[in-house]
Amino acid sequence: MTISVSWATRARRPRGLTDARVRRAALTALAHGRRTEMELGIVFVDDATLARMHAEWLDDASRTDVITFDLGDDVHGPSGELYVSTERARDVAARRGLDVVREHLLYVVHGALHLCGFDDHQPRERARMRRAERAVLAELARLGA
Repeated sequence: MTISVSWATRARRPRGLTDARVRRAALTALAHGRRTEMELGIVFVDDATLARMHAEWLDDASRTDVITFDLGDDVHGPSGELYVSTERARDVAARRGLDVVREHLLYVVHGALHLCGFDDHQPRERARMRRAERAVLAELARLGA
């Protein structure tokens, strides 16, 4: 399994948000969803970039926190991409008094869980997604990640 992390934004990376922590969060979420064979690219972008992608690919021009693309099976196995808004994570963390690193990791976990078949459009599915997010974040805390 390969998990790549890139920063396509001018925003300063939050202190403590290392590529290793991002990879660990994604891997833990994929393990929770039994998709550990997945090749995954994680790209941190600004709000404007993610809003453009949201409009282009999902026909919704509103701001969002993470977009997930399941790219299907390729030569090396299933692959996917996550695009995470660093600005959204900072804004939400500041507004709610949360840790900004944890908020970034939550978006990574959320996106990876989407690749595992979790959804959040209906109340029942959303509750299942939230339980999975809490379980993965608790595992990360237990691991000290």
